[in-house]
Amino acid sequence: MHDSTRTGASERTRKTNESNNMKQFVKASAILLVAAVLASCNPSTWKNINYLQDIQQDTAMVMAVNNGIIIQPQDQLSIIVTSRNPAIAVQFNKSISNYTTGTEMGITGGTQRITGYVVDNSGDIDFPQVGKIHVAGLNRWELQDMITELLSTSGLLTDANVTVEFMNFKISVLGEVPNPGTYSVTGDKITIFQALALARDLTIYGQRDNVMVIREQNGRRQIYTVDLRDSDIFNSPAYYLQQNDVVYVTPNSVRAGQSTINENYFKSGGFWMSLGSLSITLANLVYTVIRLN
Repeated sequence: MHDSTRTGASERTRKTNESNNMKQFVKASAILLVAAVLASCNPSTWKNINYLQDIQQDTAMVMAVNNGIIIQPQDQLSIIVTSRNPAIAVQFNKSISNYTTGTEMGITGGTQRITGYVVDNSGDIDFPQVGKIHVAGLNRWELQDMITELLSTSGLLTDANVTVEFMNFKISVLGEVPNPGTYSVTGDKITIFQALALARDLTIYGQRDNVMVIREQNGRRQIYTVDLRDSDIFNSPAYYLQQNDVVYVTPNSVRAGQSTINENYFKSGGFWMSLGSLSITLANLVYTVIRLN
């Protein structure tokens, strides 16, 4: 009688110890899981996300000189000449052409636009009454002054007022941004931050310290790498963008790893077997916790 009682008590003690050990194991696992989640939210990771981290509050900085967009071959320029004598000035202005937009079903609408002057491969434009003008390498203000001087010294138009604008100023933003694409720019000045804003900023997977600007100029391709976290970006030649620049945001290692997971992987039998095994393990863990309580 006493032996069976001691045996029963010993068995209950063993089960109690096992139960306590299991509870401790479950609690320890939960603590480790919470710690892992908190570690992923460590403020130190913000160093890879925040822009211009080294700038102090209320800091005044000297701005880099923006020399404007440099004219290159294949650029399309709007050159408007006005004067007190419109009958003479009109010969220097490109006419407004009508363009129709069509589909397979027929014409759907029409637009009007100035044809503009196209810079040839030699960097020249053919200007009425003046002839060839070499414009490549100039900005629009320099070209305005040049044409005004040519019209005056040649006696064609002594009171000319010349306005030059770019008609094909576009930049492209690619990589880890929500809205990659090619954007037309109004005016002749845009910064790399403004370009990224057009594409709705970087995603969380974009490398802030490895943004590339690809530029083609004077027959050469130049690649600049900028760090959005560092105020030295304001002194970079890539801070102010030029026409046809391509801004590429490099993905981080997390996004690169995700790129190896494709639709075929989710269709494979190995994926579903792994998912089923994980589900069974989680179900057993939940059942054990409920039974212990």
